[in-house]
Amino acid sequence: MFGTLLNAIAVFVGGLLGLVLGNRLPERVRGTILNGLGLFVIAAGLQMTLESNNNLITLGAIMIGGLLGEWGRIEDRLHGLGGWLESRFGRSSSTDSAARFIRGFVTASLLFCVGPMTILGSIQDGLTGDYRLLAIKSMLDGFAALAFAAASGIGVLFSIVVILGYQGGLSLLAAQASQWLTPEMITELTAAGGVLVMATGVGPLLELRKIRVGNYLPALLVAPLIVVALPWLTALGRLLGLEV
Repeated sequence: MFGTLLNAIAVFVGGLLGLVLGNRLPERVRGTILNGLGLFVIAAGLQMTLESNNNLITLGAIMIGGLLGEWGRIEDRLHGLGGWLESRFGRSSSTDSAARFIRGFVTASLLFCVGPMTILGSIQDGLTGDYRLLAIKSMLDGFAALAFAAASGIGVLFSIVVILGYQGGLSLLAAQASQWLTPEMITELTAAGGVLVMATGVGPLLELRKIRVGNYLPALLVAPLIVVALPWLTALGRLLGLEV
């Protein structure tokens, strides 16, 4: 759990610095920082996705995960949570302020909690107490939080709740997860996560197209399940004479 706490502290410190510097940074500078971060996020997401050993697994995970997310209205629930927090802690109740708060909260939560360093770092921290991966991730997240908070406000700080819950939960469940989480499953989960990271860059960061990124979160669970089911589906296909 130490790695997760370190990550949360880094985001908190970076976010506070961003809030302090935010009013002193011209809008064009904040836009440049956010755009640069968006471009980097897309590049990082692409690199993660290309690690897949079977692109069809990634496609299936995204499609099925997206359908499950739409059915569960995950994006709406994230927005609802962000709106509730903004109404309790935000300084203004205007529509623009709420949208800014929600964008900061949702975007930061997704970016800080999706990726191979999150999964592998949390598992290592939980199993052996080795928090080196999460320490590296903490440095990256701290700088990202500074840029996000300067552009999107205090909503970024509340992503700490998601970090503690998500990464902390992974660390606590690491011993059990290690019994079934194979390297191939982690690879395909990472590839699916890369698509979500790219969507975060295209949508919330660069605002090139509105994408309900939160609704794709189930893909992170679906990808490993497809890896498990694929040999059975292949065997069934052979039995039915459907192999290609």
